[in-house]
Amino acid sequence: MMPRLPCLALLPLLLLLPGCGREPARPEAEAQTADAPWRVSAWPLRIDAAAAQPDLIATADGRVWLSWITGEAGKYALRYAVADRDGRWPEPPRSIAVGQDWFVNWADTPHLAVSADGAVWAHWLQKSAQAPYAYDVVLVRSANGAAPWSAPLKVNTDGGQSEHGFVSIWPDGADAVGVAWLDGRHSNSGEAGHGGGHGGGSGAMSLRSVRIGANLHRFDEVELDTMTCDCCQTDAAMTARGPLLVYRDRSEGEVRDIAVTRGDERGWTKPKPVHADGWVMPACPVNGPSVSALGEAAVVAWYTAAGDTPTVQAAYSRDAGDRFAAPLVLDRGEQVQGRVETALSADAAWVLWLREDSNGQSLQLARLAPDLSRERQRIEVARLQGRGRGTGFAQMAVTDEAVHVVWTDYIGRGAVLRGARIQPEATLVSKGESNIAAGEITGSASGTRSP
Repeated sequence: MMPRLPCLALLPLLLLLPGCGREPARPEAEAQTADAPWRVSAWPLRIDAAAAQPDLIATADGRVWLSWITGEAGKYALRYAVADRDGRWPEPPRSIAVGQDWFVNWADTPHLAVSADGAVWAHWLQKSAQAPYAYDVVLVRSANGAAPWSAPLKVNTDGGQSEHGFVSIWPDGADAVGVAWLDGRHSNSGEAGHGGGHGGGSGAMSLRSVRIGANLHRFDEVELDTMTCDCCQTDAAMTARGPLLVYRDRSEGEVRDIAVTRGDERGWTKPKPVHADGWVMPACPVNGPSVSALGEAAVVAWYTAAGDTPTVQAAYSRDAGDRFAAPLVLDRGEQVQGRVETALSADAAWVLWLREDSNGQSLQLARLAPDLSRERQRIEVARLQGRGRGTGFAQMAVTDEAVHVVWTDYIGRGAVLRGARIQPEATLVSKGESNIAAGEITGSASGTRSP
């Protein structure tokens, strides 16, 4: 980045150049730009088979990486494709791995990461025994996203036939990644189901983290929390002060609120709640949090049913997760399913979640001020044909050009992936793009509204 000259140093030069200066932007003009409506348009995905369990990430070069699982019991494939800045797919999808002994379900899904050296990393879950929930986290690396991929590396090395999953993966340094996962080595969760309150295991699920370098060597493994919720997704985002990791915690009294910890050169901070919801829940809701970050700003969104009221809310931190403001309630009521996803850019914070009522499921998106001080627009991204848990967790990635969303739907009994791009309405009009037909993506939007 070029160094910036102090404003006073530029003042004499500007005074000597008539016509080069201009009026500062008026606050009302900035507000009008921020409040200009965004609209949903079709984003065709280059997928030629039934697919589910998507992951979606954006990289600094403006590209968007999509991964998914295809196949059926007995043989699965982890595939991926890369979209350019315009949302087009210049290359056909490629396979990362194929296997017959994988653990595949709607909630515990593979993820991608691209490290600073351009290497691509991917993980999936592989059965370790015949017990229903005995599986390990395995990780592979490609120098540039093409074959050959490395031999699978087992992330958890305890050797136990128990549950290991709900992974977060993030770039860490020049050529490494960080990995966090829920670890069932203390819970006997492989045989009994999920441990400690969700299936009869004898101990608690824990949260662990490790760093893995380009040579696939493991280092700095640590147990971050000795008692967590059993099967809620974890998530991580890189702040200016290190990775910020969020997860659903669990107390002896079965309070299952959202906790956060940050890693730096000194290690990981002591986990603490994002907000004391006080949700007492004797089993796992399978509904984890989401975090996004930009510099020292961070946003966490999550689902809670404290007070017996399903609620989606979000909280903002200006200091890389040291403290969070009081949460903003985005939606509440029996129709709220949660399954949240969030993203943060310089101009906006985005929160995506799922609702289901008598008319079916729908994906809701809130466009907010970056510090959550104002909701600028509420958008219904899509109406789904599928119902229940099979539709899984929608994914979102933000670039300078658009907000990208991918989700699983069901047409008959077959799983399919759908995609949408959300952009300023003026951009779509100038490009002559239109919304997808109603029933797949509605494209409907409204202004700010209260939940």
